[in-house]
Amino acid sequence: MATQESSPHTPNNPLLVLGKITAILDAFTLARPTLTLGEIREATGMPTSTVQRLVTNLVAQGFLDREEDSFRVGMKMAYWAAPATRGVEMLDLFTPLLKDLRDRIGETVCFFQAEQGYRVCVAMAETRHALRREMHVGKILPLHAGSAGQVLLAWDPELLHRTLETPLETLTEQTLTQPEDLEEAVRRTRRNGFSITAGQRDDAASGLSAPVFDATGGLVGAVAISGPTLRMPYSVCEGWVEDLLSTAERMTRLIGGRFPDEVRT
Repeated sequence: MATQESSPHTPNNPLLVLGKITAILDAFTLARPTLTLGEIREATGMPTSTVQRLVTNLVAQGFLDREEDSFRVGMKMAYWAAPATRGVEMLDLFTPLLKDLRDRIGETVCFFQAEQGYRVCVAMAETRHALRREMHVGKILPLHAGSAGQVLLAWDPELLHRTLETPLETLTEQTLTQPEDLEEAVRRTRRNGFSITAGQRDDAASGLSAPVFDATGGLVGAVAISGPTLRMPYSVCEGWVEDLLSTAERMTRLIGGRFPDEVRT
């Protein structure tokens, strides 16, 4: 006798339940590490009864931990996650995320770190557009020009101090060459949690960048989207901020990092 298979839309379908569990876990972010039942329901759009049932089961299995009236991702998840990244180089972890962001927005995505008073591209996923900015792994660029430089300076006071003590070279008409202008841009970057610039290093180019942090809340580097201003006017860059911040958070999570307190507020 033939057996009846469950439809993908059957309420008890394991894949459907797994999707709902994933949605609940995805609701937690580094900016919002604890959530109430109401906040989880709002983030997932699921009925209150469904959220209560699944959250109760997740707590029982150690996927979530309860903190009074709120919940956070359970420490058991960190125990399981440790083998996934053990022995894997940081940039190897980041590369798939750079490619994913590149595929979603269509422009070149890079990861920059500060080295010897400059910023260096240490990983990238290049755009498939024929018209593109020249960029390659190992490229050395000034810190005072461009969004990635502002991010690197914003969370490294010593580096900012050293940069302001040196002459700020003029690269374009939009380059910030006055120390007070650069300081203000850096303050704004730290306040906003990201930077958008246009024409500071290259007259026809734009960029937007966000920070990635380690387990101590220290800056690891800056993830940046860059491309021709023709395709990336300010309004387009603004529309990509959430995608950029999401990628920066995923990178931070992958290396067991955390946001400094002022980034969460």
